[in-house]
Amino acid sequence: MAATDPRQMEQLAGQIRAALQTADLDAYRELLDPEVTWAAPDDEVSGCRNRDQVLTWYRRGRAKGVSATVTETVVYDNKILVGLNISDGRPSSDSHEGSTARWQVLTVRDGRIVDIRGFEDRAVAVSRIN
Repeated sequence: MAATDPRQMEQLAGQIRAALQTADLDAYRELLDPEVTWAAPDDEVSGCRNRDQVLTWYRRGRAKGVSATVTETVVYDNKILVGLNISDGRPSSDSHEGSTARWQVLTVRDGRIVDIRGFEDRAVAVSRIN
């Protein structure tokens, strides 16, 4: 799949939404490149360095009661903006009804996610896409 084919990118965005919304880690695994990286926006040192580490991070969160609702997936050429409401199941004074809005920018190459960057602000996430 050419990463910039709009139809195929929209299809991939739908698969990402479905996998994250249902917490289907087997389906998400198939969308990740074996050497996918995941980190904060400007962090090149720490974070996840491969698919198994990314999936381990998700499994740990699920074991702690963390869940996510996908609020949006927007395709930008070879990148996909994913909006999430993250909930740990407990009410929090600094978030809406116990959930916190977060965004991820996923970079796609050859039909797989090769990089994930996490953001606390949508505008900042979108500004890093271009």
